[in-house]
Amino acid sequence: MSALPSRRQPEELIDLSVSRRCHVVGVGGPGMSPLASLLAARGHQVTGSDMRDSEVTEILRTEGIAVSLGHSAEAVRDVDVVTFSTAIPASNVELVSAGELGIPVRHRSGLLASLCSITNSIGVAGTHGKTTTTALLTHILVTAGRDPSCIVGGQVAGMAVGARHGKGSAFVLECDESDGTLDVLTLENLIVTNIDVDHLDYFGSFEQVQLCFVDAAKRTSGLVVTNADDPSSRIVIDVLQGQKTLRTFGHAASATVRIDAVTPVKDGTQVVLEIDDRSVTCMSPLRGEHNAMNIAAALAMATGLGVDVDTACTAVTSFSGVARRFTERGSFNEALLIDDYAHLPAEIEAAIAAASSHPSRTGRTIAVFQPNRYHRIAAMADTYADCFRAADVVVVTDVYASGTAFIEGVTGELVVNAIRASHPAAHIEWAPTRQDIVKFVAATIQPGDVCISMGCGDIETFPDDLQTAVK
Repeated sequence: MSALPSRRQPEELIDLSVSRRCHVVGVGGPGMSPLASLLAARGHQVTGSDMRDSEVTEILRTEGIAVSLGHSAEAVRDVDVVTFSTAIPASNVELVSAGELGIPVRHRSGLLASLCSITNSIGVAGTHGKTTTTALLTHILVTAGRDPSCIVGGQVAGMAVGARHGKGSAFVLECDESDGTLDVLTLENLIVTNIDVDHLDYFGSFEQVQLCFVDAAKRTSGLVVTNADDPSSRIVIDVLQGQKTLRTFGHAASATVRIDAVTPVKDGTQVVLEIDDRSVTCMSPLRGEHNAMNIAAALAMATGLGVDVDTACTAVTSFSGVARRFTERGSFNEALLIDDYAHLPAEIEAAIAAASSHPSRTGRTIAVFQPNRYHRIAAMADTYADCFRAADVVVVTDVYASGTAFIEGVTGELVVNAIRASHPAAHIEWAPTRQDIVKFVAATIQPGDVCISMGCGDIETFPDDLQTAVK
């Protein structure tokens, strides 16, 4: 394989072992708000700016963070470091002013790298499952008395903005590969949940996606946990075998944490595992084979770090999950409504399988999907052809931009056409607008059905829209 292309490069670390005055540009964003929250909790003086008030900015204010609306050169005067996300352009007045004043400016990844350098960092990376695995691993470590800090990219009970500050040395963080964050983190321990095709606009090829995870694992100084079932993750195992402390998880006979059985039950899932030659049974409120894999990944890391197996399984039982990860959202016409963040083919296939095995399902599985990002659909529309096979009815709406530029001719209908080309008999509906989806599902859904709506955009309001529209 060729070397990694020129992507994000490491920045000089900021010494965060002493109190700093930190200014966070775009502080209300999903990646920046937990960083600001954790910095403040660690004793740093934090200010932030955003274009609008939100529930998140109000929470940050209650945590002692001074949030101003709009961007101005004055906002960065007298601070020690300014941090920003990929969404903020280089022309932003605060970044420009900081540069003129000689104030260090760091991408979000640079501040995370600085935090990793003074903590016992445990990164959770991978294409699918990293948010749930990060939150679950944190919950296990809390239960075990380790009192970790955490940054996670989702809404989790007890973490108002996706951050937790603990007094222990462990720092669990979800590591995003899409903007180069994973490229610059030097971690003490690392989980790679799996490796799949995504973010080709950044990486250029799947080979480079794989190499990003391999490179991160090589830089890891301690324990590496990876997927024994995923052929694309095999490269991590092959490269690190004999060089690193390596633990694996999955159904494979060779896995350090082996899944022996996954059984849907009334209140969730029963997972039987073999952990270091000991058989254990964990009950989880989460559903689906994919969540059994997330559980196994978290257990592989936790037990590898010395957490007692029984303590870890007890924690699994009490972990309620992450918002928008197979969240039951009430019913309509005596049919169950489920909301899920799934937006890539493997995630969609897993979510539909979980919905189809739900004990309340006596009828059909109806899958509603909102494609995400124009460049992703332009590059990957054909890869969605087979992931809806287990659904009885499929409804596809238009692309949610997520801040990406419109591409002429790229609509959700590309996904519809891909499915129809591979499965001409499939019951699939093209419903470009929210009104179209609501109208079709309201007329189609029957008692005993399970309707799962999926995507990482505003499709999360669909269950509410459906229930409200017919009242």
